[in-house]
Amino acid sequence: SLSDLRKAIVNLAENHTDVVLPGYTHLQRAQPVLLAHHLMAYYEMFGRDQARFEDCLKRINVMPLGSAALAGTTYPIDRHYTAQLLDFPNVSANSMDSVADRDFAIEFLAAASLCMVHFSRLSEEMILWSSSEFAFIEISDAFTTGSSIMPQKKNPDVCELVRGKTGRVFGSLITLLTLMKSLPMTYNRDMQEDKEPVFDAVNTLKSCIAVYTDMLPNIAVRKETMRQAAEKGFLNATDLADYLASKGMPFREAHGCSGRAVAFALSQNKEIHDLKLWELKKFSDMIEADIFDFLTTEQMISRRTSFGGTALENVKQAIEQARKELKTQ
Repeated sequence: SLSDLRKAIVNLAENHTDVVLPGYTHLQRAQPVLLAHHLMAYYEMFGRDQARFEDCLKRINVMPLGSAALAGTTYPIDRHYTAQLLDFPNVSANSMDSVADRDFAIEFLAAASLCMVHFSRLSEEMILWSSSEFAFIEISDAFTTGSSIMPQKKNPDVCELVRGKTGRVFGSLITLLTLMKSLPMTYNRDMQEDKEPVFDAVNTLKSCIAVYTDMLPNIAVRKETMRQAAEKGFLNATDLADYLASKGMPFREAHGCSGRAVAFALSQNKEIHDLKLWELKKFSDMIEADIFDFLTTEQMISRRTSFGGTALENVKQAIEQARKELKTQ
């Protein structure tokens, strides 16, 4: 279930609250974040998916019995009493709509498609992170394969398959939307084609949930590699600008100063924090010796204390809140 998957994500996050890695924008290193914070983003995504499926059920769990062919039945049945006996919370209000409607199936496929978007994004990161170019994680042998010709290969096949299955679920949604778009009221034989896309999407999604729930606990995190990546690439450039802004410099001007410091550091083949104080002072006299503590990875993370930020206490609270939520599901 999605609850089990979210629990696996929380467990992985809780076991790695001390791991730092680069956060990315445009697939370029941007700012350091905690791995746990990164993982909890997927907890939130799959949480919205779970909420969508639960909400979708409200419109699925409606009793159409008694609508007959399209005009209602001539038999003297009490539809509300029948619904009560069959444990339906609601009864369809219009017999023609009952026969013609497939919104509930389309809505489910839309929710499933969004869920698969999240699986695809997670899969892409797992694939990237397990590559030799990143080397952030190692996926268990049980979820990878070798190559038929290259003996050194360890391919993230499960992640790639899940990423590929996304298109299959999207196709089911498009199939049903296209199927229904021009049908006159009420029933048309075209609707016979509604079942295969739904059943296929259900089976696909269940398989993806199950395999990721099993795979995530077996991922090995390479803490030092992630840490080293977080300390290269001028991830503290924004914090240098923030430092100057905290001293009273307008942020627009501070942004320019930091950019010039980055350009100079690049020309010296150094990071900003590797420059000498006198070198940094070329860009502003406001820079003092405290800048070096300010630009450490620990300080950059610990300052992100706004609600939802990557500071350690925030992340711990998010994990604790997630545990409480999961207990109620």
